[in-house]
Amino acid sequence: MTAFSLKGRLVIGISLLLALMLSILPLPELIAPFRPDWLLVTLIYWGIALPHRANVGTAFFAGLLLDLLLGSVLGVHALALVIPVYLAASQFQRMRNYSVWQQAFVVGALAMLNKLLIFWAAYMNRDIQLEYHYFWSIVSSMVFWPWIFLLLRKCRRQFALS
Repeated sequence: MTAFSLKGRLVIGISLLLALMLSILPLPELIAPFRPDWLLVTLIYWGIALPHRANVGTAFFAGLLLDLLLGSVLGVHALALVIPVYLAASQFQRMRNYSVWQQAFVVGALAMLNKLLIFWAAYMNRDIQLEYHYFWSIVSSMVFWPWIFLLLRKCRRQFALS
């Protein structure tokens, strides 16, 4: 095994595990709609930073785990994560040239796509109504992006992942 395969997989795996835990952490009803899409933002970072290491396959597996943890229809979150992560990873060179604040707007657009895919799948499965507070997590994902970006970049540099 190469040096990255063990150390890199461990760092990426721990960050995704923490994102999964933050995604299922119970919150009070008042602030639950503002929960950022931790897993999506973490996957977008790794898709931009190391697209050859963490990509669509990682997003699919993480989405299946999130489906299992949330008790949702199997594959809904997997699909909703794969498409935005693919779009981010396919444009990783362009995304790297954006400032962190410009990246936050791209993350917001990808989070909107994620939320619309999840809503579409839920609407097809059972008849639900779209409520305005459903999209508050997009704003919080955009707001948290610079800090998540800086934290994960520091981890990537500290462990010399490339």
